[in-house]
Amino acid sequence: MIRRLPLIPTVLVVAAVAVMIGLGLWQLRRAAWKEGLIARYAQAERLPPIAFPTEPPSDAQLPLFRHATGVCLRTIGRRATAGQNRSGEPGFVHIIDCATGAKGPGMSVQVGWSKDPNAKIAWNGGLVSGIIAPDSRMRMRLVAASAPPGLELSAPPSLESIPNNHGAYAVQWFAFAAIALVIYGLAVAKRLKERPQ
Repeated sequence: MIRRLPLIPTVLVVAAVAVMIGLGLWQLRRAAWKEGLIARYAQAERLPPIAFPTEPPSDAQLPLFRHATGVCLRTIGRRATAGQNRSGEPGFVHIIDCATGAKGPGMSVQVGWSKDPNAKIAWNGGLVSGIIAPDSRMRMRLVAASAPPGLELSAPPSLESIPNNHGAYAVQWFAFAAIALVIYGLAVAKRLKERPQ
């Protein structure tokens, strides 16, 4: 029976199935990692407030979801990105990049939300408190607990917004591997049936 199997298609199918199973196992490891990360963030929400870090921590030590207070000595930039207010309404969150001293990475503060990406912001820095959230540019930013005039409070970071669908991806990869084996088995059975004895 094994001698009748076509060599190249068999090798290709076995290799593809091995890759798909490997990807499924990798997704299972990612699911466990993400569960640990979410548990760490949930614990951070309950810890006492800290001073916003002025030295850049490593990615593994980012104090995301911690309550913190920082001082924006002067504003050095501003940006707007898509976000929501506390009611879940879509719009733009306004982020001010600040200097916090002579050295260090500075601090980004999400000062509030509006419908207008070019809204005027009457905020020149100072003492600010809030929750530390991920940031694509600075790796973390402080989501302010209050908003300056002209802006509404923006939505704080939420654990519910962190997707953990790696388990579903793992099931998909394992299903693809099983489907590939079934299709290959049917194709081989059909070929053997049609081949003259």
